[in-house]
Amino acid sequence: MRPTLFKNARLLDPAARLDAKGAVLVRDGRIAEVGPQLFVDAIQEDVEVVDCGGRCLAPGLVDMRVQTREPGEEHMETLASLQAAAVAGGVTTVATLPNTSPIIDDISILEFVERLAQEVGLVNVHPYAAATKGLKGLEMTEIGLLSASGAVGFTDGVKAIADAAVMRRLLSYATMFDRVVIQHPEDPTLARGGCATEGEIATRLGLPGIPACAEVMMIERDLRLVRLTGGRYHAAHVSTAAAIEAIRRAKADGLKVTCDTAPQYFALNELAIVDYRTFAHMSPPLRAESDRQAVAAGVADGTVDAIASDHNPEDQDAKRVPFTQSVPGAVGLETLLPISLGLVHDGAMELLDLIDRLTLRPARILGLEGGTLAPGAWADLMVFEPDRAVRIDAHRFRSKSKNSPFDGKPAQGRVWRTVYRGRTVFDLDAEEPRSRREQSHA
Repeated sequence: MRPTLFKNARLLDPAARLDAKGAVLVRDGRIAEVGPQLFVDAIQEDVEVVDCGGRCLAPGLVDMRVQTREPGEEHMETLASLQAAAVAGGVTTVATLPNTSPIIDDISILEFVERLAQEVGLVNVHPYAAATKGLKGLEMTEIGLLSASGAVGFTDGVKAIADAAVMRRLLSYATMFDRVVIQHPEDPTLARGGCATEGEIATRLGLPGIPACAEVMMIERDLRLVRLTGGRYHAAHVSTAAAIEAIRRAKADGLKVTCDTAPQYFALNELAIVDYRTFAHMSPPLRAESDRQAVAAGVADGTVDAIASDHNPEDQDAKRVPFTQSVPGAVGLETLLPISLGLVHDGAMELLDLIDRLTLRPARILGLEGGTLAPGAWADLMVFEPDRAVRIDAHRFRSKSKNSPFDGKPAQGRVWRTVYRGRTVFDLDAEEPRSRREQSHA
């Protein structure tokens, strides 16, 4: 593979706090040189030159919460379609939940998924292992053996670890292997049977409600266990002002606590479910406008460490049913960047800080490479146009599932090229003619 020079770019490196015009030279899959003054004689060194045309060049996105349906439910998503969707969204690293079939709760299944992912080879795939056997919340999995086999963290996925004694043991044991425990923070007894945030909207629609306090109650319990054990704790897809404030206080107290949110929780509120829009049925459910604003502010001030897609593929049969019978969740890999960029376009935060939440911080939480343009790092890169007007079209998604609450929504931001270990794995200019041919034959 020839060296590649990405020139005439706006470089965004959150690790170095770099936001400047310049170029990046990639050699043997890694970043060789980077900087505003970089010059390479393309003829002398036989370098492939990519003119970025003033576009932004940043580390590839690191998405720390993704569900894949392989093995077990390949009609919704495969590791191949998942990775194709990821690179179209500028994502070069994903951490996948263990709620496959069979569940990733022993070494053989973990290694099987890792091997399948490597055979596709478009992005880095790092599986989480189940925190409890069978995701039943009763008995811990083999934390040490799974860590040694590559599990980057432990979680019961879309289920809360409800038993306090089990959570205490998990936090204690995972600390021995420097792994994080990821919680779906929702008290299951308060959430049982609910499908919308308890309040005026749910009452008007006749939908069973989940009180917003179900989230912060679980988080506050867990924070006391973190204080007791010294463990590393991560709250996934936080969605309420109360939860963010509890995490903010815990961080101020020096606890090893982090959290993420998903774009729907700062881009949408509970009004999105009016007319019983099942594609806006989420878990946790969409919240009140005051909570949406608090989540956006938490991302901007850094209390919320990371933005994850919360990619949750579901087929049409799971969504085109009455709201109370629909399955919560949305695909998000291909909308992660444009919806998140709304925080920049609204003036809530700077572009470099947003890239930090999408790359460097999630990588550090999981102990992964990523989020930097430093020489020697893997050349996992994204070139994008932050101001390009787009209209989200779920029918064009590369994901096998199309369940997006943002379908038809206007946004700003488009990925132009994605590079994985120095190799271009997505090129918009090459993709568009193919799409036009498909349309001409439709």
